[in-house]
Amino acid sequence: MVANASPVQPARKFVPQKFDPADWAQIEPLGEELLNRKLNSAADLQKWLLDFSELASVLDEYRARRYIDMSCHTDDAEIEKRYMHYVENIEPKFKPIDFALKKKFVESPFRLALTEKKFQILSKHWEADVRLFRDENVPIETELTKLTTEYDKTTGAMMVEFRGEQCTMPRLAKFLENPDRKLREEAWIAFTARRLADREKIETIFGAMLPLREKLAKNAGFRGYRDYIWLEKKRFDYTPEDCKAFADAIAQCCVPVMRVLEANRMRDLGLEKLRPWDLSVDPKGRAALEPFSATEIDRFVARTKSVFDRMSPALGEQFDSLRANRNLDLESRKGKAPGGYQEMLPESRQPFIFMNATGTQRDVETLLHEGGHAFHALASAKEPLVFLRHAPMEFCEVASMSMELLAHDHLGEYYNDADRARARRKHLEGIVTMLPWIATIDQFQHWIYGNPGHSRDERTREWLRIRERFGPKLDWMGFEPQLEAAWQAQLHLFHVPFYYVEYGIAQLGALQLWLKARSDPSGALASYRAALSLGGTRTLPELFAAAGIHFDFSEKTLRPLMSAVQEALESLTG
Repeated sequence: MVANASPVQPARKFVPQKFDPADWAQIEPLGEELLNRKLNSAADLQKWLLDFSELASVLDEYRARRYIDMSCHTDDAEIEKRYMHYVENIEPKFKPIDFALKKKFVESPFRLALTEKKFQILSKHWEADVRLFRDENVPIETELTKLTTEYDKTTGAMMVEFRGEQCTMPRLAKFLENPDRKLREEAWIAFTARRLADREKIETIFGAMLPLREKLAKNAGFRGYRDYIWLEKKRFDYTPEDCKAFADAIAQCCVPVMRVLEANRMRDLGLEKLRPWDLSVDPKGRAALEPFSATEIDRFVARTKSVFDRMSPALGEQFDSLRANRNLDLESRKGKAPGGYQEMLPESRQPFIFMNATGTQRDVETLLHEGGHAFHALASAKEPLVFLRHAPMEFCEVASMSMELLAHDHLGEYYNDADRARARRKHLEGIVTMLPWIATIDQFQHWIYGNPGHSRDERTREWLRIRERFGPKLDWMGFEPQLEAAWQAQLHLFHVPFYYVEYGIAQLGALQLWLKARSDPSGALASYRAALSLGGTRTLPELFAAAGIHFDFSEKTLRPLMSAVQEALESLTG
């Protein structure tokens, strides 16, 4: 599927209707007009912001569509060419103009007359962008995008012939839920052997990224990449030290619960040690949950719509608009990039959901998760300025993770009562194990960028040390290379460095909403949706407060939430 335009788009007032976002000769005059326009009042400044927003929306929607097309078809050279044309020939030229426009706003004497809270937030963000921008960093950012594309092409091309069938990596992973332990082992070995075949190539890609990122920071006057990225991500409300304290809290509150789950799993499977292929299978030997067949994507979509209908007819209608506008690409296939995401199309104000569904419970969680992102995008779409529609990522993930949990009472759309209990249990167990993984990836990144110039061997040793602290206790004998290279599958390390702790912060927010919903489901959903509608017009703590939850990820908040999860797990017989 190639991304399709929404049939209804807001009328343009500044950008011509017949405008080609891939033609710099058409873009440059619009940028110059905005740069040179005389601003004589606060009203002029607001009109100027609207025109800047319209141009940014048109360009970003074009970029988003080219990226969607490429991730859906990594093996299509023409699609890749169109995307790379934008990356290499449009983005680098527009970034200096984008910087100059933000600087024009920051330096405008009429900015202080815009007294709404949202303009204060916009000012703070653009002041940071102005501080960060350097002309010499533009080609470096382009090179990093090219390396990320190479990573996507490498992982998207991974296929395995398994028992006479050509399997994508997501489809092969489904065998890890099979009760036949020999089959699981065979599938896991095939899966990881294929990844190991590209280990050196991926190491080389990552190794090329690190000095480029350090160079970005040095050019902008920062002592290291972590300081640079902290400001780029507008992390005004917490520090690297807070992240370390969060990791310590996870080690104290989550890892012991994970160890109990591991002991129970060993007992139920009748094993003395767990091997890497023993983590996804049902511990009671039952067949894997199958909420839909991999060949029945339409049924999957219909059942998910029913879940949203039961939660709120408005949510069901919004989700159906994605299907109607052909903004869903869900099936796994050869040549498709791994993972899942929601991409907002800012001009048409429609979200697009991408994933690799193979008929598992994890697919249900993924579509609910991305659906939460889509609802967030639609709720904030009424904001006229594209720059203020996007909330901080820590709250964006509250939107998605909360949807996974708020849907628990409606999983009967996929399962009978017994399997619904199994699905809920699997999800809650997944939260217990996911938080230590988040700490692993986050602390690994802190070490990587805190030790510039480190060797590949040093990076591997630190990975193993952190993994030992937070990871499951498994017997890796004979498969040490797979453990050493396990981090390579985490695409965030390549695409969005330092973007991972957000999931953990948000998970605590989502768990708070889940607890509220147990006693007041309609109230919890109402506060959730009210907070989503604020988009990026409030600070991170204010967005949490609007949802009726606390912005805190210390042990004080984590410990009682883990106790609630343990209690829920003990009540579930599935």
